[in-house]
Amino acid sequence: MLLKLLTHIDFDNMKRFILTLFVTLIALFGFFLMEKNKIIGTSKLKSYVQKFNKSDNELYKQHIHNNQAFDFLNENIPLVDLPNKEIEETYYFRWWTFRKHIKSTDDGFVITEFLPEVGWSMKHNTINCPAGHHIYEGRWLKNPKYISEYIDFWLNKSGDGIRQYSFWIADAFLAFNNIHRNDSIMRKQLKSLINNYNEWEKIRKEKDKVLFFQYDDRDGMELTVSGRKLNNGTEIFGIESVRPTINSYMYADAKAISKISFVNNDKENGEKYELKAKKIKEEVQRRLWNKELNFFTVLPKKYNEITNPISVRELIGYVPWYFNLPDDDPKFALAWKKVMDTTGFYAPVGLTVTEQSDPYFKISYEGHECQWNGPSWPFATTQTLKALSNFLNNYSENKTVNKNDYYNLLLQYSRQHKLENENNEIVNWIDENINPYTGDWISRTRLKNWDNKGWSDEKGGVERGKDYNHSGFTDLILSDLIGIKPKLNSTIEINPLVPDEWDWFAVDNLYYQGEKFYLIWDRTGKKYNRGKGLKLFKDNILVANSNKIEKLTYVVK
Repeated sequence: MLLKLLTHIDFDNMKRFILTLFVTLIALFGFFLMEKNKIIGTSKLKSYVQKFNKSDNELYKQHIHNNQAFDFLNENIPLVDLPNKEIEETYYFRWWTFRKHIKSTDDGFVITEFLPEVGWSMKHNTINCPAGHHIYEGRWLKNPKYISEYIDFWLNKSGDGIRQYSFWIADAFLAFNNIHRNDSIMRKQLKSLINNYNEWEKIRKEKDKVLFFQYDDRDGMELTVSGRKLNNGTEIFGIESVRPTINSYMYADAKAISKISFVNNDKENGEKYELKAKKIKEEVQRRLWNKELNFFTVLPKKYNEITNPISVRELIGYVPWYFNLPDDDPKFALAWKKVMDTTGFYAPVGLTVTEQSDPYFKISYEGHECQWNGPSWPFATTQTLKALSNFLNNYSENKTVNKNDYYNLLLQYSRQHKLENENNEIVNWIDENINPYTGDWISRTRLKNWDNKGWSDEKGGVERGKDYNHSGFTDLILSDLIGIKPKLNSTIEINPLVPDEWDWFAVDNLYYQGEKFYLIWDRTGKKYNRGKGLKLFKDNILVANSNKIEKLTYVVK
């Protein structure tokens, strides 16, 4: 009977089965060991992506669909492990939304602002207004092609789209090369950067002036209070003025062009653009500093030596620090008193774009859906947090704010990323402008029933602002909270702004100039089992460390 049973067994199939099982077990064991040796396993990312996918109505698809999100992010983004899970979740959510905006075109990859087509966009549905934020965020992706091709699109294939709105492209290009340095690309793009700068001088600078002017809505800031005051109290689109925004951008671009020129042994342009930056810096401090308000404010376009900047503080007055423009002077430091002031910019849900004590400050649900006279705008919050980080890191004359203020503002910004949907569920969300007192996404509330007719195609269609890519967040975590400062000279500087009570945090899968790094802070040494302290590893080899949280520097060989 046993012999009869054995004759019915297919030993070839059994061998194949056993071999397949053995290979599978080896693979699983190898995966387990690999995950165990990682500082941050992929399970964290996978759980976040599954959560975001589950609650998402994927209305608009581009290059990377939701079902591909995990594989793309797992391959490309730095992984973080943070004690504050609200900030951690928003970090992963913003990467999840960012990849939605990667679009493959005949001109290479671009990054969009809106997912649906909007009537005011340019080629490939691109809008350059937030492109500086896009590049600062996307520079952390392991694969540089997405942002490299995006930069090339703006410089060489976008036509006049590159100057549709104000845009700090040379500065952002340099920030990208700080992580993915490519001297041949910098050499290739230098001429285009200079040509773009020259065109800005032609269209936004009068010949006898140093400073640039701009329409407020071409800064992406419709219906500003400064514009209203310049128009005798009447709201109107497109008021020209000499603004802290565009002048800070042109200062930063001149500095970047100078540095890129010197890298390319172009001493003539290096010196020329360094001088341009110097003159803008001097004039911003001389003409835009409002001595009565202790703030950088807007100057009328037609100004002379006795014209004073106008009397309203707007959040754009912090933009000069985004680029480290102001001198380290105690008089300029006074501006930061207003960032945590409840009569200034601090409100329960988010920073207001105009000081709340101004008589023209308002939160409106009438008229245009996008107003920069009161609501909290993630675009401006991103700029302000970067500026505050620079102020805390690079300025000594500071008696106004500290890193706890930075952390609290970052946490507040993180908490904005929510929405109660039609099923009364709280879901992750990023949209346009938010009510700084209630957390309502103002534009969405108005657009979903525009003129009592539902979503308007003319206004951008269904859920125009969903997953709105008009701001930054992940760069604020990596470069500012955790303090990873890549330099063009192959140096990494680490200078965290994390709370003193944090016992641990980590960043894994971090790529810098082609090398893989991870960073940990472990007060007791028991969280990550790599010893106590702040430690930077390159390919699992310790390259810099300290027993406490302080500035670390490592030069990549």
